Amino acid sequence: MNRIKSALLCTAASIVGTATAGAADLPLKKAVPVEYVRVCGAYGAGFFYIPGTDTCLRVSGRARFEAGTIPNPNRAQSQGDEYQSRGLLRLNLDARTQTGYGTLRAFVRAEIASRTGTLLASGTQQRIANAFPAFGQDTFGRVQNFVVADKAFVQFAGLTAGRASSFFDFYAHDYELIGSTGGSDIASTNLLAYTAKIGEGLSLTLAMEDPMFRKQPVYAASVATAAAGVGLPSQFIVGTTAPTPVILTTAGFAATGVTFLDAVQRSRMPDFVAALRYDAAWGSAQISGAVKDVNVGGFIGGSAFGTGGAISNDAAGALLAARGVRSGAQTDYGWAVQGGVKVNLPMIAQGDGFYLQGAYAEGGILYTGYTYLTGSYLSNLTPVQGASFQQYVSDAVINPITGKLELSTSFTVVGSFLHYWSPEWRSAFFASYGEVNYKRGTRQAFSLLNGLIGGATPPNAFTNPAGFALSPVLRDNAQIIAGVSLIWSPVKDLDIGVEGTYIGTSVIGGRVADQTRPITVNGLPAFTVSRYDATQIRMRVQRDF
Repeated sequence: MNRIKSALLCTAASIVGTATAGAADLPLKKAVPVEYVRVCGAYGAGFFYIPGTDTCLRVSGRARFEAGTIPNPNRAQSQGDEYQSRGLLRLNLDARTQTGYGTLRAFVRAEIASRTGTLLASGTQQRIANAFPAFGQDTFGRVQNFVVADKAFVQFAGLTAGRASSFFDFYAHDYELIGSTGGSDIASTNLLAYTAKIGEGLSLTLAMEDPMFRKQPVYAASVATAAAGVGLPSQFIVGTTAPTPVILTTAGFAATGVTFLDAVQRSRMPDFVAALRYDAAWGSAQISGAVKDVNVGGFIGGSAFGTGGAISNDAAGALLAARGVRSGAQTDYGWAVQGGVKVNLPMIAQGDGFYLQGAYAEGGILYTGYTYLTGSYLSNLTPVQGASFQQYVSDAVINPITGKLELSTSFTVVGSFLHYWSPEWRSAFFASYGEVNYKRGTRQAFSLLNGLIGGATPPNAFTNPAGFALSPVLRDNAQIIAGVSLIWSPVKDLDIGVEGTYIGTSVIGGRVADQTRPITVNGLPAFTVSRYDATQIRMRVQRDF
């Protein structure tokens, strides 16, 4: 038995020895090296190398809560909201790679928000497809969410392509919480631009920008709407026959019928923008210019004005053709200029600065930013919910007598001062003034044809001059906005602030009917106003990272 055990032990030992010797002959496997994230210091704080590449990436974002109130005494016509709030999430990705042509950059930003209240639940954002509303009986127009690609652009060798801020803009409400002053501020548009450095601190940018973000509607007599809503052809007086002709002779043209004109602006060419900018230690300065088209379509086929939208060959048609209107379709060209300067004021306190900016436009209200508080992409609306009259803010008007486009004019001036009381406390003081004006005689033209077009136009200037004088339709109007804020930053990248704003909207000359008190005496409004004043207060808690 002992012999058997000894034989087994010897056999096991020889097997183990053989296996060990064989293992010594096998190649050793090395562990896969771990590539740690490395800091990239070439582009500032927060960048790191994406593992396995030479691309630097910075991830940043924002969380924000806002709440505000604006008095609204009008409880009729679905009015009466006074409180609003918003929660916002922002995520930024900034990727940069050094190349032989310079830095290759891609920047993307997504914003997601939930908003309530008629001030923060923005109709402007819905009209531009940046947001979607709730549809409940009580929540319609009062609850709104949005998920939007706010930025997505590439920069390379002076080229910028994608969704970015307009190069026309300068101040862009940099110091404000609410961002309500007049002044161009198209935060996101689709563009293709080239920027060239032409001197120390001096650069010139030429850009093609998407026209749809800068189009205010052309005002026509009335808008035909279906159950789905808006964007259909507008009624327009140019006709030769009607079942019951109404004769109104003005300037040699007998308007005896009604036809329809496609007054919705189409996207036919990009806006062309140029900006000359200078940056130095003392601050910055910029001069911007833009050219855009304002267009309307032809007469609707099969209308009273001939088939296929063409002008019929008769006396009325000949008169319109002599005025340059041959098919209804027209294009005119608007333009805008803007100048601004920013001055750093460290001699007052570290971080202090002052902006001053002015803009003027013909056929380009959104280039002056006149509608920034009131709202955009409608031809007329109230400055705030519950206001007593409508502002008319169209890029152009179709004169119903001549059939021609007439461009509106607008301008804004804005100033803003930021002051640090201490490193933790700061305030902004800001104010703006703006106007929009229409060509003289256009309102009278609409009033002459009121019997044909309906209640969308002012009362007749000749048969009802008192009613005409009190109509808000196409009235020149002005708006002044002023405000102040106080912001506390107890730690880096945290802001807790409150801001109060005054908004004064007025018609330029005369008075208009008070739409919140629709009482008439002898056919005339019993209550009239010349301006509407409002205030709003908003607070914010914001953390950037």
